[in-house]
Amino acid sequence: MINYNSATALRSFLDEENLGMRKKFGQNFLINPQVRLSLVSALDAQVSDEVWEVGPGLGAMTALLLEKGLAVKAFEIDAGFIRILKRIFSQEKNFSLVEGDVMKTWSGQQSAPFLLGNLPYNVGAALLADLIEKGRTFSRIVVTVQKEVALRMSASAGSPDYSSFSVLCASAYKVKPLMVIRPSSFYPQPNVDSMGVLLEKRDEDAPPAVFFQLVRALFSSRRKTIKNNLSAFCASRFGSTAFCADILRENALTGMERAEDFPLEVFLSLAKTIENMRILNRDVNSGKHSKN
Repeated sequence: MINYNSATALRSFLDEENLGMRKKFGQNFLINPQVRLSLVSALDAQVSDEVWEVGPGLGAMTALLLEKGLAVKAFEIDAGFIRILKRIFSQEKNFSLVEGDVMKTWSGQQSAPFLLGNLPYNVGAALLADLIEKGRTFSRIVVTVQKEVALRMSASAGSPDYSSFSVLCASAYKVKPLMVIRPSSFYPQPNVDSMGVLLEKRDEDAPPAVFFQLVRALFSSRRKTIKNNLSAFCASRFGSTAFCADILRENALTGMERAEDFPLEVFLSLAKTIENMRILNRDVNSGKHSKN
């Protein structure tokens, strides 16, 4: 049995198995047992619930999930770790393994209500954004990410950490920071603090299709006013800036505001206005063609 709580023991195990930590995968084992327990508890999953686990490594949290009677689908990219996971958990009827890059494999898997992951630093934000933008949501997500990423995830309008990623997360989830995790809780120790984060699914309908592209566009040049960024978005998206003034007027905006001061509701309202205008414009054009 692997001693998941000791850096020395893990280092010896890796040496015995001729395994190495691969920097490009952003691998850091969570060796603090209290933190692991807290993360699994925050997931609040019940017996027989299915959980996606991203980046199981050598299976420290996998073992905890299986002990709780959960059905675990683990996503692992490292061939050496995959070999160990198969050795340890292959006899577990509630365990399945998806091999390869989770960014390329998750879309082919059936949905689950829960997601847990000690996410590699180099993929955490990108994975969460990809899941949200492509409409794959979970009832609850519990992940560890870099502290700076967690602060962006949970930031409010007007704060220094507020970004397009903040709006993206808020569109699908209520985001709650759980705990700061110091470098000493990991092996190898990272150079920065991490945070555990809980994301609870919102009950609202999915945003309009144009929403995600719009949010990114409005944050693309933070020093520019909303009018400038919106004009550029309309020009690239529709080949014209003609809609810009109407969109601003419909949302009672002067155009001198900046995206970092807008709460989620303003972005949603802007997206709905654009969708309605697109539909109206399409219908008008369709009508013109039908008369010819």
